Amino acid sequence: MDITASSIATQSELTDFDADRLLLDWPGVSLLIFTSIGCASCRFARRELPGMGLPVARLGWIDAANNGGLVERYEVFHLPALFVVGDGQFFGAVQSRLQPVELKAAINAALARLPEELP
Repeated sequence: MDITASSIATQSELTDFDADRLLLDWPGVSLLIFTSIGCASCRFARRELPGMGLPVARLGWIDAANNGGLVERYEVFHLPALFVVGDGQFFGAVQSRLQPVELKAAINAALARLPEELP
């Protein structure tokens, strides 16, 4: 999947109730970010990620405290936790510091993997 950096036009709050349907329906690449209100790194992510010019069409925010089903299915053990989904396919977790160059490289590396079904 070839994607270049762009301004993120869409940000959505996802829940246990709507995440699966939205992720299957959304075209393009989405970055899912699990966060919690008490997490300083999560607050940094929410503030900074939209302006980083990441190679994604949208950011999908998931409140880990209120969406235990998604937390369990995605096997989230630390916050913030980031995952790449493209055209309804799961490309896995993104392991990177929240710095633009590293994060862009990690997203592109995830997109180079073979996709799987959503968790």
